[in-house]
Amino acid sequence: MKPGNLLFIFFLTLLFDSCDNQKEPIGSGISGSITNTSDCKNFKSGNLKFAEADTFSCIHYLYDDVNHKVIMTHINSGFNCCPGGLYCKVSSNNDTIIIEEFENEQGCNCNCLFDLDIELSGIVQAKYIVKFIEPYAEGQAELIFEMDLTSGNEGEFCVERTGYPWGE
Repeated sequence: MKPGNLLFIFFLTLLFDSCDNQKEPIGSGISGSITNTSDCKNFKSGNLKFAEADTFSCIHYLYDDVNHKVIMTHINSGFNCCPGGLYCKVSSNNDTIIIEEFENEQGCNCNCLFDLDIELSGIVQAKYIVKFIEPYAEGQAELIFEMDLTSGNEGEFCVERTGYPWGE
């Protein structure tokens, strides 16, 4: 066999071997959506009377390792009282999951709190940084936390908020 052919076979072997050793980043392939929303928690009987707002915004999560899903409940997420529907955009970068929450419209002249169920798919058992981007939380404590699925399948994280609609 000619030395040039041996060199060619060596480079092909090296190329294919290096391709097999490249791993997909942890966060690739993650998607998600809101699967359920509560009614406005402080909008009473169709008139504009408000109960005292809760001062906590919390995430409770549960990992389903069989289906590679995380079910999250975002407790006390702030939106317009008449949002015309709620949705989220989920993106990921390496070990960071970003969940950006949106409303379809600002139909009323008030804000209130909702509980949202969010389902994330494509989750492998690893450690993640989860960051929520909320439309009415500007200037308030940020909802950013580590979700360590290697040490347990369930967890909760809360921040205290005092600005409207969480309390004043």
